[in-house]
Amino acid sequence: MSELLPSGDRPEEAAVQDAEFAPEPVLPEPVRQRVIALAAAALPALPADEIPLPMRRVARFAPNRRARLGGREIAAQLTADPLFRQRISGRVVEDARDLGTAIASGVAPGAADPVEVAALAYLARPDGWRELIEDAGHAVQAEADSAAIAHQVRDAEHRAVRAEHDRTVAKVEADKLRDELARVREELGQVREEARSAGKALREAQAAQKRASDLLATEKGRASRVTADHDAEVRRLKTRLAEAEALAATGKAAAKDARAADDARLWLLIETIGQAASGLRRELALNPADRMPADLVADAAADRPGSPERSQARAQDTDDPGRLDQLLALPRAHLIVDGYNVTKRGFAEMSLEQQRKRLITGLGGIAAQTGDEVTVVFDGAERVHGLPPAPRNVRVLFSRKGDTADELIRQLVRGEPAGRPIVVISSDREVADGVRRHGAYPMGADSLLRRLSRS
Repeated sequence: MSELLPSGDRPEEAAVQDAEFAPEPVLPEPVRQRVIALAAAALPALPADEIPLPMRRVARFAPNRRARLGGREIAAQLTADPLFRQRISGRVVEDARDLGTAIASGVAPGAADPVEVAALAYLARPDGWRELIEDAGHAVQAEADSAAIAHQVRDAEHRAVRAEHDRTVAKVEADKLRDELARVREELGQVREEARSAGKALREAQAAQKRASDLLATEKGRASRVTADHDAEVRRLKTRLAEAEALAATGKAAAKDARAADDARLWLLIETIGQAASGLRRELALNPADRMPADLVADAAADRPGSPERSQARAQDTDDPGRLDQLLALPRAHLIVDGYNVTKRGFAEMSLEQQRKRLITGLGGIAAQTGDEVTVVFDGAERVHGLPPAPRNVRVLFSRKGDTADELIRQLVRGEPAGRPIVVISSDREVADGVRRHGAYPMGADSLLRRLSRS
């Protein structure tokens, strides 16, 4: 069918049929790379039906990867498909503007980059395009030769400078060696003189040693007699030591009996004081306080859930849940918990809302089991709204804007009366050290997490 169509109806095919069938020239590497880059940039601009099937996958590559990953396919297609090359050259010549127009008309501007001229000539293929490519190859080779010669000149200059430097260094080293040789010769003379003096001293020392050996033999006889006397004294002292140990054992038994009696009297005294305190409480008709010291600190230095600005916190120490149970068993104990310090170690995979809810619920169980006062403090970096009501005996606080939960915890500890058992749960060592100085018992976050896992 195509053979029957007039040549005027298929201009592109006619141009392809008129193309030269001479072997493709070998492009210098810079020209080959520039041809691939120009073709890769122009490829997406072609209509989809004008892009050969092997090139459609390459056209979908990112612009910065198209020439690098699809360069081999682009070069092969440009060589094997004159029609594709002609379509690409049309886009490339249009993008090159004046330079592309000049190359398409067979004119190479003298000031133009020879690599760019050769690449455009290879794609557009005007009259004399092979000569343009050959000229570009010569220009590229000349530039490479010039660069190599310049590099050799620089290398030779560098070697000359280094040789001059080495000669100077060698001269300095030679001067140093001559000075060192003179110094060594002088020291050698001193050593020889010292050796003569040492020989004389050695002979005198040998004579003194002989006299000392004679004295040593005399002293050995005296020492043997003294040793015999010392052994006799040691045996006598050992006998006295055994007698003293027997007396000490008797004294320890007597002291143990006396301590048992003192412990019994102390127990009776504590029982008496406890009964007296109960009677005094009834006498004074003291009712349980409706506000605790932590409530006063909370009103002054913290935000409760639902207030305009509320907060969150952190801390750290030992992790034995058994120790925590012992402390919570103390009468009127107050448990203060660094909220986020605990939740982010135990429930980090949950949202902050779920972390708070799980911790507060678990603390409610501990408060119900022990009857202790419980305060949980969260840092107030973000506003918190819509918290559920806190369980009985559990106080939920958020530090105010500008304050940290660590400071609020220390204020709660300082607000308690001296002697009240205060347990602070935090794995923050700075908080633990701070509350310990005020008489509180710091415990690590893991101790509370293990205690909650048993509930």
